[in-house]
Amino acid sequence: MKHIYRIALAFLVTVGMAQADPLFGIWQSTADDNGNFGHIEMQDCDGKICGTLIKSFGPSGKQISSENVGKLIVWDMKSKGNGKYGSGKIWTPDRDKTYASKLVLSGDQLRVSGCILILCREGGIWQRVK
Repeated sequence: MKHIYRIALAFLVTVGMAQADPLFGIWQSTADDNGNFGHIEMQDCDGKICGTLIKSFGPSGKQISSENVGKLIVWDMKSKGNGKYGSGKIWTPDRDKTYASKLVLSGDQLRVSGCILILCREGGIWQRVK
């Protein structure tokens, strides 16, 4: 009976991994206006992609306490194919602004940009955390 459970578990894990979006995982943001950066965990949120701040770091690179840990940074993002994502929002804690966002995935790099009306901001290139 244990053998059947192991096979079923292996099947479920394999199926789950096959459906995982390549964007899923932990990403290190670029430094904001204050020199702080964070680790954002990208995952599925009801069929769309969202990203939650899980760690904050100061300009020195040391982990710091932040009231923003646990908050959504990215939400409602949808895959557009070929490593491109859009139709979502991104919140920047340093300016406390929410932007209509686009993401472009290339290997372990994620180009982040966003706009409010005609004012756009490059969010830099985030790096996948290994």
